[in-house]
Amino acid sequence: MSEMGLIVVGAAGRMGRTLVRVVAETDGARVVGAVERPGAPELGMDCGALAGIGDNGIAITDDPLPLFAKADGVLDFTSPDATVAFATLAAQARIVHVVGTTGLSAEHDDKLAAAARHAMIVRSGNMSLGVNLLAVLVRQAARALDADFDIEVVEMHHRHKVDAPSGTALLLGAAAAEGRGIDLAEHSVRTRDGHTGARRRGDIGFATLRGGSVVGEHSVLFAGEGETVELAHRATDRAIFARGAVKAALWARDRKPGLYSMADVLGLSED
Repeated sequence: MSEMGLIVVGAAGRMGRTLVRVVAETDGARVVGAVERPGAPELGMDCGALAGIGDNGIAITDDPLPLFAKADGVLDFTSPDATVAFATLAAQARIVHVVGTTGLSAEHDDKLAAAARHAMIVRSGNMSLGVNLLAVLVRQAARALDADFDIEVVEMHHRHKVDAPSGTALLLGAAAAEGRGIDLAEHSVRTRDGHTGARRRGDIGFATLRGGSVVGEHSVLFAGEGETVELAHRATDRAIFARGAVKAALWARDRKPGLYSMADVLGLSED
């Protein structure tokens, strides 16, 4: 099979540059396009040079349409509205769309699901193997430990992250809710301030920390009477997310159109 041609959107950002480097290191994949927002100062620059791997002949552009016509897939860690626009293009081109974007609303989710009728979309709040394994363990623990064990999800990221809780925290919270057989939206506590009263039995709490250059730290605590179980993951290099995204793209290349998760990619899905 020929190399998979991949577009990196948001190519000038930290994650975009990492994706360009990881694709260059991956057998069976190559960068065929690099996209940035209109007006970005990096437009016209060679994305390989910007990523620190030397010129690769791929100039950063703000016009994605001609790139989608010749690509096999797109790697996307951008913003919710941009991701929906790229999903529409991926559906028109019937190619793979790997979505690592977080902060998507229910409306965004609906539009991705519609695009997945024609595109192979792999979406996850976190692309790393370790985090997706953690989600499986959280689901199992929540199923094994009843509501006498309170569940708290704690996450920390760098000061520049704009959404909270993180997509990974929500992924882990959803796994816990699934294990308990409850609706996360009805049992989620995102903020605590002032006189809140006692903790409601069965709720899943979220705590968000921001600061420094932390790539990502997540813990899920099951706090019972006299004992606490903690499951945790700490990322020290965002390349783990890029490697997962490229792995997802290669996996999805020969799949039928649909909406997939990293659990599907890694064979961890319980379906």
